[in-house]
Amino acid sequence: MAGGALAVLWQHKLKLLCLFLVLIVLHVNIGERNSGPPETDSDEAVSHTRKHGRALQEASMTAAEGEIESRSKEYGKYSYAGFDITKIIKDEDDGVDEFKRDPSQPYSLGPKITDWDEQRSEWLKQNPNSPNFLSENKPRVMLVTGSSPKPCENPVGDHYLVKSIKNKVDYCRLHRIEVYYNMALLDAEMSGFWAKLPLLRKLLLSHPEMEFLWWMDSDAMFTDMAFEIPWDKYKDHNLVLHGWNADVYDLKRWVGLNTGSFLIRNCQWSLDILDTLAPMGPKGKIREEAGKILTSELKERPVFEADDQSAMVYILVTQREKWAKKVYLESAYFLHGYWGILVEGYEELMENFRPGYGDHRWPLVTHFVGCKPCGKFGVDYSVEKCLKQMDRAFNFADNQILQIYGFAHKTLDDRRGVKRIRNESSNPLEEEDEYGLRHPAFKGVKVESSS
Repeated sequence: MAGGALAVLWQHKLKLLCLFLVLIVLHVNIGERNSGPPETDSDEAVSHTRKHGRALQEASMTAAEGEIESRSKEYGKYSYAGFDITKIIKDEDDGVDEFKRDPSQPYSLGPKITDWDEQRSEWLKQNPNSPNFLSENKPRVMLVTGSSPKPCENPVGDHYLVKSIKNKVDYCRLHRIEVYYNMALLDAEMSGFWAKLPLLRKLLLSHPEMEFLWWMDSDAMFTDMAFEIPWDKYKDHNLVLHGWNADVYDLKRWVGLNTGSFLIRNCQWSLDILDTLAPMGPKGKIREEAGKILTSELKERPVFEADDQSAMVYILVTQREKWAKKVYLESAYFLHGYWGILVEGYEELMENFRPGYGDHRWPLVTHFVGCKPCGKFGVDYSVEKCLKQMDRAFNFADNQILQIYGFAHKTLDDRRGVKRIRNESSNPLEEEDEYGLRHPAFKGVKVESSS
């Protein structure tokens, strides 16, 4: 029997014991008053009996309460309600000295590699069953996302992380994209914005079968489940970011591109640009000083420590000849879409369009920049507004999945349940969902003939 049920059972038993003792006391009171001769039934005798009864009753109740408290403490370990979560998430010294980099040496993500293209090409030849393309224009892709190894600092943050990863899994299942969810900080120096760099490098080197990695922040959601990335468009590019050439190269705006959702090809070029960005990332003085340089060089950038997005703009501006040719700044669709200008208009989009555009008509990605759903402080917007809008974005995307099975959320703001939008059929294989997502053409894989 579960611990909580045992505790309740014990409490009921003790209450019955208390009731039984009270009945005994009452019986004694009545018996003593009625059993003696009339001349002994004085006020003094009655008072003595009542005092004796109350004392016995109080003693029995005190004993019972003590037993209940003892049992509650014993079985309390089976209840989450009173559990102190800090008991299991506090950092403890494991006795092993942490590796510390020599501060006199410049930071690097790992040993310098200069022949990755050759190593990878040879591996692919030796492993024909793990091709880097699923079909002629369909590369093998891995979506990379993640969150802190610790629980969120606010009580609802983990719930929204679950919604976020559920959303990503849905999109990736439809588009035959693998998912890697990270909860480990691979390099303590590269925390915060920079944690993605050592992770991406490790995944590129560990998965030569992947042609692209797709990084996506945990606070970003897919909102167009039918949009397929135009992979052939990027056959000559190694890095695809949402942005604008004029804003980056001419105006040098630190928000001229966004690194919350981007595609990076598995090749030597990608390792090199990660190596170029990394020296600005180590936390502490290095990151703070780099932040000052970025603020002085980039338009409208506030004063704060170096971040990977500003560093990317700075590298592209100052080393344009080296990198720009292989970077595609995408603005034809929303690889990153700012939530503040999108979410309130979802109903209008539903009335006038359908998924598959990926742009302002039906955004591929809605990114909740500044909401920090897992944090406790530093949120740039009203917490209530952020969470409500995240619910709307989730429902907007989830409706595209649920309609495959004949259901939808009652409204975009509703958290309670779903409604049926299509009756069951005796010929389910002949049914087609509204958006054609049950068996989409982009999910198909080229099958080699056995002849």
